[in-house]
Amino acid sequence: MTLAVVGARVEGETVGLRAEGGRIVELGPGVEGRTGDELIEAEGKALVPGLVNGHTHAAMTLFRGHGDDRPLMEWLREVIWPVEARLTDDDVYWGTRLACVEMVRTGTVRFWDMYWRPGATARAVEDAGLRATVGAPLIDLGDAAGGGSLPDAAERALEEVGEARELVQPALAPHAIYTVSEPSLRWIADASRERELPVQIHLSETEDEVARCVAEHGARPAEYLERLGLLGPATLLAHGVWLDDSELELIAARSATVVTNPVANLKLAVGRVFPYLDARRHGVRVGLGTDGAGSNNSLDLFQDVKTFALLQKHEARDPAAVPAREAWEVATGGGSSLLAGSASLSVGDPADFLLLRPDAPELEIGDFTAGLVYAASGSIVDTTVVNGRVLMRDGRVPGEDEILAHALERARGLGLAA
Repeated sequence: MTLAVVGARVEGETVGLRAEGGRIVELGPGVEGRTGDELIEAEGKALVPGLVNGHTHAAMTLFRGHGDDRPLMEWLREVIWPVEARLTDDDVYWGTRLACVEMVRTGTVRFWDMYWRPGATARAVEDAGLRATVGAPLIDLGDAAGGGSLPDAAERALEEVGEARELVQPALAPHAIYTVSEPSLRWIADASRERELPVQIHLSETEDEVARCVAEHGARPAEYLERLGLLGPATLLAHGVWLDDSELELIAARSATVVTNPVANLKLAVGRVFPYLDARRHGVRVGLGTDGAGSNNSLDLFQDVKTFALLQKHEARDPAAVPAREAWEVATGGGSSLLAGSASLSVGDPADFLLLRPDAPELEIGDFTAGLVYAASGSIVDTTVVNGRVLMRDGRVPGEDEILAHALERARGLGLAA
């Protein structure tokens, strides 16, 4: 499959792009389509890389607006976990398909997902044409713990997702240090190294989590993971709000990645802003995530990148603390090789990119990148391409009405929709 884009704009210059086999093979002025190419006439649309959502629970689109305005643990125990115990493959499939529609429409091309029934998630991702790293939440402590051993549950989840392939990568996804026992976390660390699997885990989201970790293990959360061998280049730490300076130094030394979720953290009032400037000072790899649509409640990363940048400026009392270009790099996954994104497009890169509406007023006046970060929403996206395949053109995703209807049906069956 080959694709050509002609008449696009990159930093004010008219360029073309050709993709073969899911990768960019030509990019620059004078690049034209060839016989047999699927052709996109960009007509002056801006060509930019896609966004990378470093942490979400995609099928939780079904939970949007359900149990809002509660503290995190109350929301989980009383609202979320009881319903999640009744989820079927079809629920997760259609909830994820709806999430994929929303991400395609707002410019996300790749995401990291932690959710139940991961085989259904993987199938939905491939049917939608996006890229995702997929893992089932592994829990063996507390209210959401299931029967049987955690290693057995992990093996079943990995079998459901299947081997790594073009669009889907399997991952181990221990839910958190307070829901997974120490022996199980050690097993996950060993399995990750032996099988070369990435690990995603919630960490230091609340102050209480840190206090409990110190009381029970005599160490702060990142130090505890280091003790267990679970802190390394393949580790993604979601949230990291309450990490201290010594932990950030340790995370940087181990080349782990922290994904900040500023909108979800604000909504759940976790009490602190992720210390990004300290993380940057230590050289921590950082990405951006929405968290699930139950706790954000949007999957539009354009909204989240603005919130990220403004929060950090406010916290630092310095309007220059996080420039727009730096915030854009974080949103496109360029802040961490684990997230496999980039703030710019080059020959040899995966053919994952966006064309933005040329008439979007948010981008017409002033600095282009500042417009992306401070003014735009996902509505500026006209065309989304992943792996050289056009997933949205002229703002329309094929089959989106049918997907929404199926998702509504599943939500109603779970008692989550009127």
